[in-house]
Amino acid sequence: MFNSQAPAPDDLPSSKQLIKSTVIAAAAAAAILVTVVLPSEYAIDPTGVGSALGLTAMGEIKTQLAEEAEMDRVKSTGTMPASPQQGSSLIDRIIREFGIAQAHAQEMRKDEMSLTLQPGEGAEIKLTMVKGAKANYAWSANGGKVNFDTHGDGGGENISYEKGRGAADDSGIIEAAFDGNHGWFWRNRTSEPVTVTLTTDGAYTEIKRMM
Repeated sequence: MFNSQAPAPDDLPSSKQLIKSTVIAAAAAAAILVTVVLPSEYAIDPTGVGSALGLTAMGEIKTQLAEEAEMDRVKSTGTMPASPQQGSSLIDRIIREFGIAQAHAQEMRKDEMSLTLQPGEGAEIKLTMVKGAKANYAWSANGGKVNFDTHGDGGGENISYEKGRGAADDSGIIEAAFDGNHGWFWRNRTSEPVTVTLTTDGAYTEIKRMM
């Protein structure tokens, strides 16, 4: 075991030096907050530096996305919008932005799947998506007709986006109302086998036949 010599009192920083260092560090942190963090995250640019660096435009985009996400939440859940006090808190905005960032960070992919339904048989295909993610889709019954339900489930939540009976095809955009599996259930109510072909492209991590 090695013992080190205790520093002499004269070698230690004085209280005045410690206070000075603390003030300098706080000032530097405040400068970074005002000139970088606030413009880039919340489009708040009191100094004008954010605009000069192009950070304010980035913050405006993020703020707009957060507002759109809140509108989508209200539409999908039927709840009232958050009060100004709740919606303006930094913590709430950071949480919403993190969810949006996850949606946009997903790998964009494209897939095609087919399944054959015997008379009376039903089956479904789901995409694994995070809240706010979007995927284009188109499916056809290849000359036949099926009943369908476009829906989602996950985390104890369920939603039906669209239903139809005796349909030969359908297309559109599916936007995940929450994290989970979102897709299509088809049932063949005819007396002949029907093959359903589905094509998808968008922000999802997995496509799978559920049953």
